[in-house]
Amino acid sequence: METWLKRGAGSDGAAAGAGVAEAAPEVRETVGRILDDVARRGDGAVRELSARFDGWDREDYRLTTGEIEGCLAQLSSRDLEDITFAQEQVRNFARHQRGALRDLEVETLPGVVLGHRNIPVGSAGCYVPGGRYPLLASAHMSIVTARVAGVPRVVTCAPPYQGKPAAAIVAAQHLAGADEIYCLGGVQAVAAMALGTAAIAPVDMLVGPGNAYVAEAKRQLFGRVGIDLLAGPTETLVIADETVDGELCATDLLGQAEHGPDSPAVLLTTSERLAHATMAEVERLLGVLPTAAVARQAWDRHGAVCVVGDDEEMVRVADRIASEHVQVMTRDPDYFLRNLRNYGSLFLGPRTNVAYGDKVIGTNHTLPTRGAARYTGGLWVGKFLKTCTYQRITTDEASALVGGYCSRLCALEGFVGHAEQANLRVRRYGRRDVPYGGVVAADGAS
Repeated sequence: METWLKRGAGSDGAAAGAGVAEAAPEVRETVGRILDDVARRGDGAVRELSARFDGWDREDYRLTTGEIEGCLAQLSSRDLEDITFAQEQVRNFARHQRGALRDLEVETLPGVVLGHRNIPVGSAGCYVPGGRYPLLASAHMSIVTARVAGVPRVVTCAPPYQGKPAAAIVAAQHLAGADEIYCLGGVQAVAAMALGTAAIAPVDMLVGPGNAYVAEAKRQLFGRVGIDLLAGPTETLVIADETVDGELCATDLLGQAEHGPDSPAVLLTTSERLAHATMAEVERLLGVLPTAAVARQAWDRHGAVCVVGDDEEMVRVADRIASEHVQVMTRDPDYFLRNLRNYGSLFLGPRTNVAYGDKVIGTNHTLPTRGAARYTGGLWVGKFLKTCTYQRITTDEASALVGGYCSRLCALEGFVGHAEQANLRVRRYGRRDVPYGGVVAADGAS
């Protein structure tokens, strides 16, 4: 039985499926107008929008080699080494993931060869958010992964930070291997990459997180370009039992709550004692956390604590919530690895945590939110690949055999033109007399 000692808006999973919900009407309308403006006026619209929303106006938003080198020079050697280390972890795991995706060719019938190839998209636009915080880790997650997938052209945009290019983001974009780096933010950046302008050639795919306006822009552009997913506010679910303490749970909850006032942070436990200890510890930490102004809003509005009877019930509740991040700190974390189905990424045991995944450990941090973990995983090397099938028939006998079945199946659907594609092969390669518009008889008679 579930006992909710604290409930937050949507924290119990009742709103699962909201990941595809439309944005507020004013957001939809604003985004639609911006996309139309960029489509009509191109670079002129982009420049006006950048000046209006970011106070950032220049003729060319692509950073020069000198500007990139200037950003690198602003960082210490320690900073650059840390960025390089994080990117190597992402690259290493992405390479192993890529290695697990094999091209395939198999002879399914004598003379019938089927296969597939994993083909990278031709170009990718990687958006790196930088409004409240300069989130350079998003550069690792998108650009590095696209490069490992083999994408030939990788474009990246990030907004200015405090009136200039964010040095740490630019360094991460450059070290990750981006071909083109633009200091451009918001919907205008996403629109420029997707629709193309005189200065920015269009891309085939958009990836990366962003605010509600960026997410809505990706939603409206989907179909014209591919997207990774529609990400909402960061979410975290801590699953814990009496083997850990309130400080550990509270720290992991607030570590994600500081993302923004709409970030759900949920504790799910079999220990009522731990539940109360965690809530008390949250209050204590909010008194000392420098980002408490944001984390407090998230905890008050969306924080939740639920006590259940056993691990099996924790699995049921967790799968219903389908959280972006799920931190498991229990006596047997592998039980949850074996049984959980709905999550963006899983963090097993107290030695790891969501911040490791967000910044450095190597798994990707662009993950499904708002219940979307019920039907999709997060950004990974496979998102940049198209699995495209092919077929080949190597003998006359195989073509005639498949053609006979195809002819009859097409007739069942009333597709005479389709049937004639099959009939023609049966006539030529099977040397049988099939009337035009007819059907190949199963017994071999025409």
